Amino acid sequence: MSFTTLLVANRGEIARRIIRSAHDMGIRCVAVFVAADADAPFVNDADEAVRLPTSYLDGKAILEAARATGSQAVHPGYGFLAENARFAAEVAAAGLSWVGPSPEAIERMGDKLAAKALAEAAKVPTLPGSDDPSDDSAVGYPLLVKAAAGGGGKGMRIVESAADLPEAVAAARREAASGFGDDRVFLERYVARARHIEIQILGDRDGEVVHLGERECSIQRRHQKILEESPSPRVDAALRAAMGDAALRLARALGYQSAGTVEFLLDDDSGEFFFLEVNTRLQVEHPVTEAVTGIDLVREQLRIAAGEPLGYGQDDIHFAGAAIEARLYAEDPASGFLPATGTLFAFEPAAAPEVRWDSGVAAGSVIGTEFDPMLAKVIAFAPTRREAAGRLALALERSHLGGVLTNRDFLVATLRTPEFLAGDTTTDFIERVAPARSLSLDDADRERLARLAALWLRGANRAEARVLETIPSGWRNARLPDEHLVLLQDGDEVPISYHTLRDGRLRLSDGSVAQIHDWSADGIDAEIEGRRSRARITRVGERLIVHGPRGNLEFAVKPRFVIPGAEGSAGGFVAPMPGKVIDLRVAVGDRVQAGQTLLVLEAMKMEHPMSAAEDGVVTELRVALGEQVESGTVLLVVEPVGADEKGDS
Repeated sequence: MSFTTLLVANRGEIARRIIRSAHDMGIRCVAVFVAADADAPFVNDADEAVRLPTSYLDGKAILEAARATGSQAVHPGYGFLAENARFAAEVAAAGLSWVGPSPEAIERMGDKLAAKALAEAAKVPTLPGSDDPSDDSAVGYPLLVKAAAGGGGKGMRIVESAADLPEAVAAARREAASGFGDDRVFLERYVARARHIEIQILGDRDGEVVHLGERECSIQRRHQKILEESPSPRVDAALRAAMGDAALRLARALGYQSAGTVEFLLDDDSGEFFFLEVNTRLQVEHPVTEAVTGIDLVREQLRIAAGEPLGYGQDDIHFAGAAIEARLYAEDPASGFLPATGTLFAFEPAAAPEVRWDSGVAAGSVIGTEFDPMLAKVIAFAPTRREAAGRLALALERSHLGGVLTNRDFLVATLRTPEFLAGDTTTDFIERVAPARSLSLDDADRERLARLAALWLRGANRAEARVLETIPSGWRNARLPDEHLVLLQDGDEVPISYHTLRDGRLRLSDGSVAQIHDWSADGIDAEIEGRRSRARITRVGERLIVHGPRGNLEFAVKPRFVIPGAEGSAGGFVAPMPGKVIDLRVAVGDRVQAGQTLLVLEAMKMEHPMSAAEDGVVTELRVALGEQVESGTVLLVVEPVGADEKGDS
């Protein structure tokens, strides 16, 4: 069934990605959106958009939108309803083309226990496990508690000993129920030094199935991928063939159509691989496969959904070069990768080096807690892996980002570690290698950026002047003290003083001389003591987001007259993000020990336990169970207990 109008039942970067390929094929696109996304870029990319009354999980409203706009096909993207077998069946029952595998395949692979049984029947290696989460006898430790109905790191816990199993199972059940509406979990052997390797498959309605090689997705936080690449530095031709054959056996047993991914765990020491799951949808990391094969996976999905044959076989698939994808998240790596919120005041991808940006945001986008915090995927392709890593790191570093905390600096640091460049990228990479989680500049580099910010601010003040606007900035008719301001950065004060020389240059307080070569509303090109730099600058009130050669720093202009503000509570536990209090384990007067979990916040369907940093007594409890709190809210106050008091307890 051919179609000329496609409804994209998703949002953000994946909606934009699908629309791009569909438009290239001459297919008209309809978007759906909720109120929070009314101004999102994907809505403008579509030819028409329909507001949903509730959410992206409202299948009935999505089908009504398809009928109202004359859409003939539905592409679900990933997440939301992409792996909902019932919705896929409803789309087909409505006479529309479903861009994805059959509802039967989705249902069979959506249950991780059933998928594992099918893999075993297809003679695909599997890990030892137990369907009964209370029976660890056949599994051994360490083990993983996993959600039977989902993925993406939700409902997953590593357990080191039998004593920790009951609480891990309980937490995984809660998270699975919240994320997938199904609280079933199972146990599986945990391989400590492993790699996450997945095989991309494509199948048509005539039974032709091919694989497009592997992707390695081993570098993860909270069991969620942040860097992916193809090919894997660990997989050689023989292993690729073996894993590809295993994936194809499973695909044929399913009668698989469309794009899908068979995920494996590779034991880095032995080279053995084990089946994990099948994702019956387009993967977030699909661009790296597109880069090394030259095959547009969204185009192939649309062709298959229209009933076209693949038109090629396994021998026609060829690989060239290396591709690496980084997921740019709104999150704080220094605080355990907790999600970050706010307004993305600066979002300007670097013009060079040339990389692919699949983004769902723009400058001014508001990042909340309603959706996944991924801002963009950045993909570098090059003849060699080392060159791709360098290109990706530099593109990220040269991009102007600000207003919301991101993992950009962590990604750059990771891509430049000797371990990453050597291909030593097992799943324990972050804990083992510990890349820098934020940008660290020495005092000289920080002061240089502060000086550029101050010189830019000088020009901005002159440009905004309402009187004497023709007088050069800094002009005096007498000897007067230097211009002076103080910038605040990460709690530190950076004082800047200067005066204008007769030739227009400026002398700074330490005697160095600065010359401004160019000034604009969004940046400055200045030379200080012979070293010339251009900084991109975004001003938000008294905040200055400054992009220099190594990334962004944010400064605030210290007011000349300090305005009294509310003081924080000593010993206060502050919410690191907006969320809901789903577990409250203490009351006023309780004695707590260092490491003890005091409460649990839920944000973005993930649980975030908050633990005591030291022994103490709960003196204030400012929240209640079930309460929704904003970032920065004081949740409770713990007064530390002295050594003599500990001895009396």
